[in-house]
Amino acid sequence: MTSATSTTGRVGDLAWSMRTGGQLTGDEQRELLRPLPGILASNAIGRTAMLLRLHRGRHAQLPRRALRTPASVLTRAAEEEARFRLSPALLNHSYRCFLWGVALGALDDIDVDRELLFAAAMLHVTGLCHPVPDVDFTVGSARIARDVAEQVGLSSAATEVMRSAITLHHTPRVTLVVDGPVAHLLSAGAALDVVGRWSWRLPTDVLASVVAERPRLDFKQEFRTLWAAEAAAVPRGRARLLQHFGAFDLAVRLAPFDD
Repeated sequence: MTSATSTTGRVGDLAWSMRTGGQLTGDEQRELLRPLPGILASNAIGRTAMLLRLHRGRHAQLPRRALRTPASVLTRAAEEEARFRLSPALLNHSYRCFLWGVALGALDDIDVDRELLFAAAMLHVTGLCHPVPDVDFTVGSARIARDVAEQVGLSSAATEVMRSAITLHHTPRVTLVVDGPVAHLLSAGAALDVVGRWSWRLPTDVLASVVAERPRLDFKQEFRTLWAAEAAAVPRGRARLLQHFGAFDLAVRLAPFDD
C-alpha cells in the first residue's frame, strides 16, 4: 500500500478535508490503521539504533546552507500570521518542522518549493489551539493558509499545494510519489519533531543546532494537552485514531528531545 484512499479521494487531502471536516468513515479508519504497525516498528528500530550509536545519521553530510530559511512576501506573511496565532512553543515547533523537512529533503536530494514548505510549516497547527467539534484542526489551519495566500496573491495551484500539505500532514504515510514534496516533507518534519521519527537519519550536530536555534519550551506537555483536546472534540478524526491506536501520547513523551 502506498497511500490511504477512500472511494471519494485521498484521505486527508484538501478536497477530502473540506468535504468531510476530517471525519473518517469506518472503512477509512481501517485503511489508516494498516500502516501503523510498520511505522511504530520502524520508529522503534531507528530509535534503538540511535541509542546504540549505529544510526545512519552519524555519517550523514548536511551543508549548513541546506537549512537556510527562504525570504519572500509569502514567507513573511505566513510567519507574521503564525507569530500572531501561536504560543512560543508551537511557533518554535513550526520553525523546526520546516528545518527538519528541508534537512531530510536535502539528504534525499528532493527538489521542493522551500517557500511553500516554509509557509505550510508555519501555518499547519494554527487551527490546533481552538478545537472545533467534529472538524479536524487542519481544516481551520488550511482556511488561515487560504487567507494568507489571498493576501499575497499566491496562485491557485500553489495555494492548493500548500493547503493540502497542511491537511495531509498527520495522515499516516504521506509519500513523495503520491502526495508531492511539500506534503511529504512537512509530514516528515512534523513527525520528527513530535515523535522523533526519522531523527536517526540526521547528524547529531544538526539535531542539536536546530533545537538550540528554536528551543522546545516545554513543547511536549503543551502539545499533548492540545492533541488530547483535539481527539476529544473530533472522535472520528485522525487525532483520535492516532491517540487510541498509534500509542501517540507515549510516542510524544518518548521523543528524543529534552524540553
